[in-house]
Formats: sequence, C-alpha cells, structure tokens
Amino acid sequence: MEKNTEDTVVDKHGLVLPCGPVPQGGGAKEIAPGVWWIRMSLPFSLDHINLWAIRDGEGWALVDTGIWSTETAAAWRQLFATVLPQGVTRVFVTHMHPDHIGMAGWLTRKFGCRLWISRLEYLSCRALGADTGREAPDDAIRFLQRAGWGEEAIETYRTRFGSFGKMVYALPDSYRRLQGGEEITIGGQAWRVVVGSGHSPEHVCLYCPERKLFISGDQVLPGISSNVSVFPTEPDANPLADWLASLDKIEREVPDDVLVLPAHNQPFCGLHRRIAALRDSQHRALDRLREALQEPRRAVDVYGALFSRPVTADNMQMSLATGESLAHLNYLVARAEATVTLGEDGCAWYQKVPG
Repeated sequence: MEKNTEDTVVDKHGLVLPCGPVPQGGGAKEIAPGVWWIRMSLPFSLDHINLWAIRDGEGWALVDTGIWSTETAAAWRQLFATVLPQGVTRVFVTHMHPDHIGMAGWLTRKFGCRLWISRLEYLSCRALGADTGREAPDDAIRFLQRAGWGEEAIETYRTRFGSFGKMVYALPDSYRRLQGGEEITIGGQAWRVVVGSGHSPEHVCLYCPERKLFISGDQVLPGISSNVSVFPTEPDANPLADWLASLDKIEREVPDDVLVLPAHNQPFCGLHRRIAALRDSQHRALDRLREALQEPRRAVDVYGALFSRPVTADNMQMSLATGESLAHLNYLVARAEATVTLGEDGCAWYQKVPG
C-alpha cells in the first residue's frame, strides 16, 4: 500500500482507506462525529466483522451485531461500560447471516428496543433457525449429489446440518420492517434504505446524503467479493444475476463521493471504482467458465476456473465453493449459454451451447 497522509492509505486497487489503524477485536474508534467503527472477531477464515454505532438521540443505533457467542457478548458488555454507556435505541441488521444478526435478539432484549430489518431477511433467518436439531433433508442430499459431492463429504454435511441456529441468539418475535427507497431518521439525519440481493434475499444498505456515508454491509466489499451462492432450498435460483443488477442499482442511487462502511476489511472511498472492479471480475470468471464448459463438467469440476486458490476438503469451504459455482452455472443456463443434463450417476452435467 502507498501512504498518502498519516491516516490515509491508497490500496493496490486505487481505493482510498482514510480511517487509519483498524480497531482490534472488540475494540472501537470514532471515524466521524457520533459514528463509531466496531470490530468483532469471528471464528472463521474471515476472522472479523465491522459493526457501526450511530448517535441516536440519548443513545446509540447499532448496525449489525456479530455472531452469537460468549466472547461477542463480553465484548459488547465492555463497550457498553466504556464507549457506549448511554445504551442502545434500536438495532439495524443488514441481512440474516449469523455474523450480522447473531446478537440481535440478545441486544434488543437487553435494551428493550426494536429490531429494524427487511421482511425477507427476518423471515429467512427464522426459517433457517428452525432447522436446528433436524436431520439433513433428502432434498439437500440430492442437491450435493447432483453437484458431484462424494459420500464422505456428504456424511460430514449431515453431521453439521442445522448449525445456523447455534450461531444466532433467539430473534425477537416482532420487528420494524425496512423497505427499499424509504427514508429513516437516525440522530436527526435522513438515511435512505438501499436494498440489494444476490448475497442474501433482501439485503439492506443505508445511505446518508448529508454525511456522505454509505453502510454497505456485505453488498459491496473492498479486497474481497461477496459470496453469491445457490442453496438446496432453491436449486434453480439465479442469484448472480440479482447481485449484478444490485451493483448497477447501487451505482445509480449512491454517488461516488461517499465514505463506504463495509462489513469486512476497511472503510474506503471509491465506491464506483470498486463496483466496476467487482462487475469486471465476475464477467472474467464467467468467461473462464465458458471456456471450461467446452466439455461436460459438474459443479465440483469448475472450481479451478472460478477460484484463484484451491478448494480444500473443508466442508464449509466446499459448501461455499459449490454454491458459488452453481450460481455461475445457473447464470449461464438462464441465458441459454449452457445446458444441464442429469447423468446416470445422479450428477448434473453442464456444457456450453455451441456458437
């Protein structure tokens, strides 16, 4: 990285990172008046999440919450004892993945406040949480068999099925619905709800024109790309088309002069530059996939065309890679650029349409 000033850095992609040193796990720093950047640890290869606290009247509005764990709860208690002693007025959640919504139920109960979230994210989280304790359904096993998974990997999947609910504290039984295009007031300033999809069903981003701040969640990230996956519950979905359309929408609705507050890595300036890079990266991946599909391939056979690093036998990594591979394959099938046939081996085989 190339230094610009004491705190501002320009990364190798040309994004400006103006907020200085990253707060350590469970730590916080003020990056604008009344806006705090909170960093919580995660027990995954992506080992952190950024959360945001915005001054809201006599207390604080939180955006995203961290995964449900004793460590995260302890970190929140420390923050309430030091940085945020006035308490929480409401909890905003961008989407239903555990690192974002995991502590929402704990926080809303602790402070007697409301959860603000889009309808599809709330209901999707409730549905996935209901899988806790269930055996893996036959539809999910067939989904993995079609993708080309072997018996050992499928057996590991069976043993881990239903783990989603173990990472999410019980959700509140009511919520305040967020809808794309509406304006809400936080701390006396207007924030516009910008909804995207592809990474999750109805992902909420928040844009404050007056302060030139854009909380992007996982919809636009620096350094890494959002996971865009097909899941067993909707095997014919086309989330990549949804995600690309959402990037175009954000580019239209949010100007380039904002400070982007993402869920991972660092706050940055250069939103439109980053959107263009993400879009270009996906289209290059699709070109590599088209080339690979000159011969029939299963989902597990196209990892090398789509990912720069090898996909290991780790079950979570395989699940993510399979979901992303199917998102790209379904995109080409939906555009009539590829065909899919079910072989006698129970696997789905994909091939590029000639021409």
